[in-house]
Amino acid sequence: MPEPEEHPVDATGAYRQSRDQLLQLRGEYACAVAEFRWPELGTRFNWAVDWFDAVASGNNRQALVVVEEDGSTTERTFAEMSRASDRLASWLTAHGVRKGHPVLLMLGNQVELWEAMLAIMKLGAVIVPTTTALGPADLEDRIALGGVRHVICNAADTDRFDRVPGDYTRISVGEAEGWSNLRAADELEHTSIAHPNTAPGDPLLLYFTSGTTSRPKLVEHTQVSYPAGHMSTMYWLGLRPGDVHLNISAPGWAKHAWSCFFAPWIAEATTVVYNYRRFDAAAMLAQLRRRKVSSFCAPPTVWRMLINAELGERPEALREAVSAGEPLNAEVIEQVRRAWGLTVRDGFGQTETTAQVGNTPGAAVRPGSMGRPLPGIPVVLIDPATGHLVTGTGEGELCIDLSARPLPLMTGYRGDAERNVEAMSGGYYHTGDVASRDADGYITYIGRTDDVFKASDYKISPFELESTLIEHPAVAEAAVVPAPDPIRLAVPKAYIALAPGHEPTKETALSILRYAREHLAPYQRVRRIEFYDLPKTISGKIRRVELRAREQELADGRQANAEWRDDQFPGLKD
Repeated sequence: MPEPEEHPVDATGAYRQSRDQLLQLRGEYACAVAEFRWPELGTRFNWAVDWFDAVASGNNRQALVVVEEDGSTTERTFAEMSRASDRLASWLTAHGVRKGHPVLLMLGNQVELWEAMLAIMKLGAVIVPTTTALGPADLEDRIALGGVRHVICNAADTDRFDRVPGDYTRISVGEAEGWSNLRAADELEHTSIAHPNTAPGDPLLLYFTSGTTSRPKLVEHTQVSYPAGHMSTMYWLGLRPGDVHLNISAPGWAKHAWSCFFAPWIAEATTVVYNYRRFDAAAMLAQLRRRKVSSFCAPPTVWRMLINAELGERPEALREAVSAGEPLNAEVIEQVRRAWGLTVRDGFGQTETTAQVGNTPGAAVRPGSMGRPLPGIPVVLIDPATGHLVTGTGEGELCIDLSARPLPLMTGYRGDAERNVEAMSGGYYHTGDVASRDADGYITYIGRTDDVFKASDYKISPFELESTLIEHPAVAEAAVVPAPDPIRLAVPKAYIALAPGHEPTKETALSILRYAREHLAPYQRVRRIEFYDLPKTISGKIRRVELRAREQELADGRQANAEWRDDQFPGLKD
């Protein structure tokens, strides 16, 4: 337990001062970068107590609205969320949850998820957010690696733990045999929860990454790295007190905490979530209008689906349109601008950090660029070949300068000292992403360090090629990888997921190859395509590592080849 401070810091006041500074500097990017300072929070801080409860006291504005597919809603005010999480914290204490205990939280978009996040936080316990899509094998790994002491899930999911060993407390939402029903907390009388005396550096969150290039890593965040660090995300989103924010993201992944929990409630905005079994663009557009959403964040895939469904008139209250999760194609930005008069603003961050780079409100957006470093985030580019800092314009690995004490950065990868040394080498945190920077400081994503490759001695960015391919009406998604070639060493090959209404025929292949040839530089030519069911992580990101491995198997004759090559079409010969 931290030693009592001789002159206790007003953590709530310090936090509010930094938050308000960013609100006041909205639209003034240069000033925000120059003037913003992270709050000095002293030797103890707990976001649920020091910030959320302070904001929620007597506050009857909506904090959370959960909308179901049938139109029914569950709504909670800030004050109601505060009291409910107090009751749940008391109930969890009676069931053995203690400070420092890891609690695996596997719930969908339901009120209990937000209540449990706050309650676990108020006890000083550690939240292990987990997607509901996991099976027993993955759950066993997570419970073992995370040292999980307690599990909270829905009654319908308890059978997944029947074969998952471990001495962990079993807590369900709803009745389930052998599990304690969390809803019993609703019957308790309200009692305020005492501050758990958590220090800023104490662990708060353990996140498993989605594993696009390797097995999932276990990322540890502190009581401040996300709870205070997401002020950068709030600034990028452009949120203000009283806003209504709708974000599309599945619980269990870091982006859900970014945009459905921390950033809106830092801004004192309302979080709206919309549950559905299958995404329906028209239904989502109707919710934006019906719920008077002022800020909307969705991945590029969803933006493309909305465009294909016809955007119609701009939702009346919508002020901010934001995209994250994957790089945003310039054509998407232009189509939304034409329909709604709004510019979709791209941004970049990782599970390991909060938002690092973004196109911020009021600043000029350069299509294709993911923006500039956000206030308080010391982003730099490092030349991978030399390890030296790239100054001015240039290209390099996107990194964070550790000498600037970046508050929103993870503690590290838990239980993986070797990976931590690699990630933090040379005095920088290495994102593993390559980007370029122009003369005005705008940063453009090139690709993962593992994804960028050479063809005929030219450097190829898969993202650039994929951005062009998805503009073709037959292409729903594309993933470009190097295919071994006896003359050029490697050539760009595109794995294509077709849009509805298009068939995997020779004619479709020719049309796509011809389009790529007409819209890409000669050295970037996509020379092979294959219609394929793209392999993805459980969070929906394409696993190019599997496609690269498949290409090697094709080259070795260990896989049947079903690709179309440009040299099969006389009209496409060099």
